[in-house]
Amino acid sequence: MTIVAGKIVVITGASRGIGSGCAREFAKYGAAGLLLHYYGDSVTTVEIQSLKAEIESSTGSGCKVVTIPGDIGDPATATKITTAAVEEFGRIDVLVSNAGICPFAEFLTMPHATWERTRQVNLDGSFYVVQAVANQMKVQSPQGGSIIGVSSISALVGGGMQCHYTPTKAGILSLMQSCAVALGQYGIRANAVLPGTIETDINKEDLTDPVKRENMVKRTALGRLGAPEDIAGPVVFLASDLAKYVTGSSLLVDGGLFVNLQ
Repeated sequence: MTIVAGKIVVITGASRGIGSGCAREFAKYGAAGLLLHYYGDSVTTVEIQSLKAEIESSTGSGCKVVTIPGDIGDPATATKITTAAVEEFGRIDVLVSNAGICPFAEFLTMPHATWERTRQVNLDGSFYVVQAVANQMKVQSPQGGSIIGVSSISALVGGGMQCHYTPTKAGILSLMQSCAVALGQYGIRANAVLPGTIETDINKEDLTDPVKRENMVKRTALGRLGAPEDIAGPVVFLASDLAKYVTGSSLLVDGGLFVNLQ
């Protein structure tokens, strides 16, 4: 199946977790080119190069992969990402704004630097890259494009150790809703995906606690935690022409966690 055949896709925070899962899924479903952003430290550099080799060597993929390092909280990185994608591929059809962090912390003793950095990466970084890519997509109008912001179920519920994180994810949801209104005239769609509990490096340490893990599994209607590929499929759908009349939406992908909390 090639529901995103020929599309050029930019994914931020692509070295691991949901970002790398999305990269694999887009290649699987026919994307012609991927620009994968990563943080650029020694660990993510190894991870992104491994992912690039895996995708480009996959039988029948035919997908070219370009990698770009940088601090997503710096607006210069958004410019670098957009410029590199256009220079390499000539256009951008899809943006998956995924890069994010969640250093669990107590609210009352949280250092201001933790709040600032979480907001800078999660919300500021999303704004910068969405704005930069949307300007490129506007140039491509009426072809337009699809922008998917990776928000979270945390945009809808509270988290005692996430008082810095949940506001940023609510902000991404709101950003996508407003962008849908602002950009629709250029044929640009903007939607948010809200993952539930997905096993990634962000929550790996937290989920090593067997009590916490069992509690999260029990609270999920499907009786299991999510994997990155569980989010990647819906992201590819929203990027595809199957969702050509979908914009301003929020797609909760949580295995039935939210409804089970009611």
